[in-house]
Formats: sequence, C-alpha cells, structure tokens
Amino acid sequence: MMSALRSSGRPFRPLAKSKPKSPRQSGKIYWHSEFGDNDEELPDDIDDEKYISIPDKRELDLGKPLVLDFARESLPDDYDEVRHIFSQRGAYRRYKDLLVRRGALERWYDFSNKSEEAALREWCAENGIDLSGT
Repeated sequence: MMSALRSSGRPFRPLAKSKPKSPRQSGKIYWHSEFGDNDEELPDDIDDEKYISIPDKRELDLGKPLVLDFARESLPDDYDEVRHIFSQRGAYRRYKDLLVRRGALERWYDFSNKSEEAALREWCAENGIDLSGT
C-alpha cells in the first residue's frame, strides 16, 4: 500500500470532490472523481466503515508547515524570505527558484520525501492499516 500511496502522487493532489479510498484490510486503493475519468467500478459498499479516505498533503500538515520546517533546519539565513514567499500566490515556484539558487533542491526533495513517508506511515498506524512488508 505504501508504494501505491507514494508512487502515484494522487493521494496528495486529489481533485476537488475527489478522494482516494482504501479498505483497511486489503490495501487496494480505489480512485473516484465526480468529474469523470473513473476507470474502475467502485464496490457497492464503498461508503462502509471498512473503507477509509486517504488524506492529502494539507491534512497531513505537509504543505507550508513542512516548507518552514525545512527552511528553519536547512536554510536558517533564508527563513524570513521563505515565510515571505509563502505569504503570496505562486509560492512554490518562487520557493523552488530559491532552492536552486542555494543549491538545496535535492536536499529539499529528500527532506520532503522522508517527511511524507513518515507522515503516511504514522497515519496508517493510527488508522489500523498494516504496512508489514513495505
């Protein structure tokens, strides 16, 4: 299940009114959007308690809070600039530009990936989803 969550990117960027769901036991992920492009049939009991909606980045505090944690830890001299960047539209583009200028883009990707995996593992544990073997 962990590889499905991480490899697709979709659990973190669902469309509005779109939410991936997974049964707690099997780990299979079902994608559904009210806007179409639904490739597979959803089970009849998809709204049952045995299925759980997979959170997106914001629900796991992996958006701006994660960026600020990285800046505090890895770019302390640029922390105020990063805070300013994220007070305006287009923040991620400008943030990426800053990372490139500082030679920190790969460090950011590593930090972000590790943080996402840790948050997903914690969420799975809290929701009784077994990740043994992943």
